[in-house]
Amino acid sequence: MLQDDCKFLIVRFLVRNPDQRRICSRETINFNSYLWQNSKNMRKIEHIGIAVKDINASNKLYERLLGVAPYKSEAVESEGVNTSFFLSGPNKIELLEATNENSPIAKFLEKKGEGIHHIAFDVEDIVAEIARLKEEGFTVLNETPKIGADNKLVAFLHPKGTGGVLIELCQEIVDVRL
Repeated sequence: MLQDDCKFLIVRFLVRNPDQRRICSRETINFNSYLWQNSKNMRKIEHIGIAVKDINASNKLYERLLGVAPYKSEAVESEGVNTSFFLSGPNKIELLEATNENSPIAKFLEKKGEGIHHIAFDVEDIVAEIARLKEEGFTVLNETPKIGADNKLVAFLHPKGTGGVLIELCQEIVDVRL
């Protein structure tokens, strides 16, 4: 425990002293790596989901903004969306376009317009994380994970219990062959 506290203090000190950037970067990376490897719950932000009206126009906009093309596009028929994924360093952005008027994205766009739709967190065991969050009093919108985009199992937390932010839990689908 003391070692963990020391790492935090070192990182905090170095962030406040910009002339120590080289050390700060190394220590911050080591500290973040430590947190990610030792977390059993939400390990990192997996992606940020952005609702858009026209995915083709938005793809062009984000290509110009980020300087890269989307690395993946796919339709998720069960959710009524087309998606595109962009990488910016270690971070991912998911663009979501409604494919029918009954999709959650169409309803979001009608109510709020284009913009940030959700923040997704990577989890190691989505079923266990759903149970933990329910125990903590959060409202889970789908208690059974469903197949989402980008080879993930997903579940959502209601924004009324998370400060107005829709939270998505994501777990990589691993193909196990016996």
